[in-house]
Amino acid sequence: MFELVKSGGWLMLPIILCSIVSISIIAERFWSLRREKVLPPHLVATVWSSVKQDNMTRTDIEAISKESALGAILSAGLSNRNESRERIKEGIEERGREVVHDMERFLNTLGTIASISPLLGLLGTVIGMISVFAAITKHGVGDPGALAGGISEAMITTAAGLTVAIISLVFYRYFRRKVDGIVVIMEREAIKMVDVLHNNRSQHSKSEN
Repeated sequence: MFELVKSGGWLMLPIILCSIVSISIIAERFWSLRREKVLPPHLVATVWSSVKQDNMTRTDIEAISKESALGAILSAGLSNRNESRERIKEGIEERGREVVHDMERFLNTLGTIASISPLLGLLGTVIGMISVFAAITKHGVGDPGALAGGISEAMITTAAGLTVAIISLVFYRYFRRKVDGIVVIMEREAIKMVDVLHNNRSQHSKSEN
């Protein structure tokens, strides 16, 4: 393996660096975007129960906020539950933008790696072909050994760059799609939250009257 990397020339170093960063991001996003971490199955039922019983304290809201991405959004509505419907929605939307930004962390970097890796491979191809033509100029076409180094460098860097780019692009698209799906679910639950808080407050107002 070391000999293969060595044959690819110095451009293999940035390509290998890109592959390490890409793999690290993929592993981190798989861990951070686990469904049970982002959308805990028990969270919504717990929140609804507390809202209906009207026993939600500030400590409970802070605990919900720290539990998951969905919890952070729901806690924004709970914090403003005594405000108007519009204010509740504004609070949820503001927190939602922050949560989505966190879920998309490092994805731009992954997309950038998917874009530059084939260019690094192409640059390696060009440098390798320059070496081939330099060898032809110096030794002629009768010495295959003199041409092999440049051709090897061109092919190895191209293959390595494309491999890193394909893997990075596949997971970039996958995580983008996953985040979009999570956002749809959180938006649906947030809308329910607004309706529940509004209806709950209306019922309390009627009972007091």
